[in-house]
Amino acid sequence: MSAEASVRPLKPTSVVYPLQPDTATAMVPYGRLVRDRGGRLWTGQSLRIDTHQLLVSLVERVPGLAVGTGVTLTPLRHPFEAAIHARSVAAISGAPVVAGFGPGAPEFQAAVMREPYRSPLTAMHEYVTIVRRLLDGELVDHDGEYHTLHGGALFPIATAPIEVGLGVLRPRMAELAGRVADVAITWMTPASYIREQIVPAIEAGAKEQGRTPPRIATVVHVAVARPGRDLLATIRAGAGAHLGGRHYVDMLRRAGLDADVTDPGRGAAALLDSGTFVTGSPEEIVEGLQRYRDCGVDEVVLNPAGVLVTEGPQAALRDLREILDAEAGRD
Repeated sequence: MSAEASVRPLKPTSVVYPLQPDTATAMVPYGRLVRDRGGRLWTGQSLRIDTHQLLVSLVERVPGLAVGTGVTLTPLRHPFEAAIHARSVAAISGAPVVAGFGPGAPEFQAAVMREPYRSPLTAMHEYVTIVRRLLDGELVDHDGEYHTLHGGALFPIATAPIEVGLGVLRPRMAELAGRVADVAITWMTPASYIREQIVPAIEAGAKEQGRTPPRIATVVHVAVARPGRDLLATIRAGAGAHLGGRHYVDMLRRAGLDADVTDPGRGAAALLDSGTFVTGSPEEIVEGLQRYRDCGVDEVVLNPAGVLVTEGPQAALRDLREILDAEAGRD
């Protein structure tokens, strides 16, 4: 890392709450922590309490909290309803919202739809475009392969800003994000892979449309190295489901990591060895996060899933506080 890169001011760091809670109460300490540091609290698709209802409950307890969904799954709702949900959270919270969307795994699509998307790229292009146009106050007429809307429009109300995000793992979806999204949301993507494959694809898509490239938000697994903490076990607990997912493993293999869908333990070791799972002292973690910013990431999102699952919420909050404190001390 160059001396210039090591001293330049850091961009705000956010946090993801990576579990599906039974109540928003579990998320409140994380929301307060990140709000007070100028970041955003992200969460993913919840199949316990609906994600947007969960966020509404949360922002009423943590006023001024910026939130993001990274991501909700498009097979579950029409884009018109998705736009209403996103705008509702922004209106109630009075704070910025990122409404991030993704198609989910083909197995999930097959479980809730007649058949999986034949072209996830087409489905997401249609979906994100419709949502963005609705949020912009347009009257939308769209007859697509996957989504239809005839004369749809939202009743006008004032809200905080809403960005529309697209979940991105591989270059073709990154290119689509460059064409239609406000935010490209990546998860467990190595920093070098973002620089070498994701950023060029985003820029190419944006150039094709003559628009400014969307910003990049990247979810990064983190854990402070502590005496007695088994980091491989922590990684497996926090990332095991993704390490068994074909699309995530394909992305990691494209990045040069020795991942195998049949052997999540091997993938966990690869995440640790490559620095994709960022660990060490809080100060060393801050250095590791800077690599992501140097590679083009605008919003680093800390994911404490491994510690949260293996050691509980207080241990996860302790890690996050120490990392954010170290970052503040360096800024």
